[in-house]
Amino acid sequence: MTDPAAPPQTTRVRRCPICNKPRVEAHSPFCSTRCRDRDLVRWLDEGYAVPGPPADPEMDN
Repeated sequence: MTDPAAPPQTTRVRRCPICNKPRVEAHSPFCSTRCRDRDLVRWLDEGYAVPGPPADPEMDN
């Protein structure tokens, strides 16, 4: 028996961070291979950045 005072359970649909379509378990957290690959390209093209202190160009030597 359920508790009448308990809030109703809702199933929250998780969304793809690229196109906002529902996620597919096989490509999680994305909806498709295409969105997964688009995300990878953003990382490789330096579209994303991890916060941190500014890099010193002289340290690359």
